[in-house]
Amino acid sequence: MPRRGDNIRKRADGRWEGRYQVITADGEKRYLSVYGKSYSEVKEKLTARMYVLSTDLQSSRQGSRLRVCDTYFCALMEEWLKEVEQNRKYSTYIKYKKLYTCHIQPLFSSDKFSRMSNSHIQAQLTALEVSDATRHNILATIKQTLRYAEKQYGYPVPALSGCTLQRHTSAIEIMNRTEQTRLIRFLYSDMNISKAGIYLCLFTGLRLGEICSLKWDDIDQERGLLHVNRTVQRIESKEGPSKTTLLETPPKSIFSKREIPVPDTLLSILTQFRQEGQEYVLKNNRPMEPRTYQNHFKKYLEKINAPNYNFHILRHTFATNCIDSGMDIKSLSEILGHSNVQITLNRYVHPSMDTKRKYINALSADYGQLCGQI
Repeated sequence: MPRRGDNIRKRADGRWEGRYQVITADGEKRYLSVYGKSYSEVKEKLTARMYVLSTDLQSSRQGSRLRVCDTYFCALMEEWLKEVEQNRKYSTYIKYKKLYTCHIQPLFSSDKFSRMSNSHIQAQLTALEVSDATRHNILATIKQTLRYAEKQYGYPVPALSGCTLQRHTSAIEIMNRTEQTRLIRFLYSDMNISKAGIYLCLFTGLRLGEICSLKWDDIDQERGLLHVNRTVQRIESKEGPSKTTLLETPPKSIFSKREIPVPDTLLSILTQFRQEGQEYVLKNNRPMEPRTYQNHFKKYLEKINAPNYNFHILRHTFATNCIDSGMDIKSLSEILGHSNVQITLNRYVHPSMDTKRKYINALSADYGQLCGQI
């Protein structure tokens, strides 16, 4: 059965066939076919044929009529970036722009659109010396540009299934019980609002940008709820890459806008630092600079002789503690603001050595009872 919309089917003889339409010199419509051993191979062949047969594309840079196959891929990506800048969050645009400037443009600057095949993209990305996460984001950005070409100009997207990169999920660090105990004791001693914010993150899993932009109005003391309504980050200014600005935006995704239950003891610690007319929790009438608050956390770690952890370890530690305490994955996923439970399981849930030892000891006790019955 052909897949919807691409006119590709698997034949009875085991081969895959893709059909495409051409117009002869007499104006008649004819259908031709390409063949391959797999769907992806036929998709790539069919896409190449469509490029050759495509109509002209208006070049935004040169003002002349050029075919897509003759257009440089980077020129098309810059056109897509302009659309992103106009229709999406500025922080999202900056993210894509940095990926393009730092990685995609150097890799594909001399490549015309017709060369952007599955094998070529895969070869370029495989040789790139970046983290798995960055390589994955680069591929996702390339795919969005190709989909833009399909949407705007009617050209089919090359099959990039073979470019799917295996992301190596290494174990994420968490603070062990001893480090957590030392940190909590340090935060309690001579408590101030900065320490209270760290304490809040350890017990709610808030992200750095979320705690830095938290307002007192986001805390519902009567219902014991904390509302996550925004985040803040320092990004490149519209004035140019040499200048940055502190940008306050809605949370990371629609799922990140959430409610988190907060115990009364934690609310009491926070509210004792509230001052009349103060809008933001950490810094009076404006958000806290994330880099500054990260430095506060680093200094606290030095005080308790803990490793130089990233701020995000508080979120990892919170998630692991919740699992160790018996919280179900669905509830934890919603508290963390994830779109599905798989993200929670794969990225944030890492059983501690104490938890593993507890289960092994329980199993050993069961075996001991069986041995006693023999």
